[in-house]
Order: sequence, then C-alpha cells, then structure tokens
Amino acid sequence: MNIALILAAGKGTRMGAPVPKQFIEYKEKPILIYTLEAFAKHPEIDEICVICPSNSVDFTKKMINEYQIPKISWICAGGGTRRESSKIGVSKLMETHGKDDIVLIHDGARPNPSARIITENIAVAKEKGACETVVPSSDTIAVSVDGARLHRVPNREVLYNVQTPQSFRLGLIYQAHLACEDCGATDDAALILHSGGEVFLVEGDKLNIKITTEEDLRILYSIME
Repeated sequence: MNIALILAAGKGTRMGAPVPKQFIEYKEKPILIYTLEAFAKHPEIDEICVICPSNSVDFTKKMINEYQIPKISWICAGGGTRRESSKIGVSKLMETHGKDDIVLIHDGARPNPSARIITENIAVAKEKGACETVVPSSDTIAVSVDGARLHRVPNREVLYNVQTPQSFRLGLIYQAHLACEDCGATDDAALILHSGGEVFLVEGDKLNIKITTEEDLRILYSIME
C-alpha cells in the first residue's frame, strides 16, 4: 500500500499572511487542496493522511469535504515542529499498516509535485527503502559560520536542493524516529542517515516549489497560470 502523508501543520510565520501558507488561496482554492489533488489523482496512491495545525482540525476537515478530495483516511493535529508532526503521522500509520507499506511524506505547501516524481518515489522506496526528491544546485553555495565572513565554498557538483516527497518503507522511518529522538535532524531523510541507513535520490523538478515567502507565491502563481 502507498500512503501520502501530507504535513500541513506549519504556521507560515515567514509569509506574514493572515492565514497559514497552506490555506492561502489561488483562484479561490487553498494551496493545500492543490497538493491533495496531485496525490489523489495519482493511480498508485491508495490513501492520503493529513497533519494540520492543532487549532484548525475542524476547519481542515470542512475544507477537504467541500472540495470532495478522495482517498482521505484521516486528518489529525500536528506538533510544534515539522519533525514532531511527521512522527505523529508515522506513528499513527504504524497502528494500522504494515512495515513494508510505503509512506510518501510531503509538504502541504508544495502543491505542484508531478506524477513522475510521485511514481519514482514509490518505485525507489519499494526497492531501496528510503529516498528523497532533489534537484542539483544551479547556484554556487557559500558557507559562513559567523554571517560576516566567507569560510568555505563547496563544490556545487555534489550539492542538491531538497524537495518532497521523501518516501520510505513505513517500518524503516518509524524506527528512525524512535532511534533519533535527540539527533537534531530536521527532516525524515536525515533521520535515516543518523540511524545508519541509506537514502537514495529521486530527480525532482524546479516547478515543484514550496511556498515559504511572498516571492515563492508569485512564482507559483506564474507556474499555475
């Protein structure tokens, strides 16, 4: 079974918008709905589960019902961080699913994953156990430890920008969450690495952007026109 776990519990404080970024509307439809539709229409996705802000559970349920999104299994409140929300979702899935089922963990405010990206995530996660979606970095990246001086310029040929989905065998990512409570990892793929596992790459798409700032929103609008 292939389950999409959509993390939509962020507050979106960097946007400065009156509502969380996943609830911002484009053409009278919330960004989160576009995200859910991308997974709902994919033939290999069996279930969709949604993690939302603790104060917006009823609102999110009503919104999803209004747009009649199929394949929704449950909607529940998330935690204070992305990692906490992921752990809540993964733990809830482990109560009802098998360890070899595939979970695709995706940002609720990343509404444009292509069918190819979803398909390849499923295939690689089934074969290898863990994968994440990336695009090669087209910019030179500088490292500054103090924010004032340049300390290092890594070879950009080995650098990638991380996207989602990040996809896993369910039992593998569940055990990684348990094993790495205090490792400081901020996303699920990093948990696998910290627990000694391997994460394989799936080619992403520059159109698969996440809404974090107003500039991202303008770019998304131009993509979706």
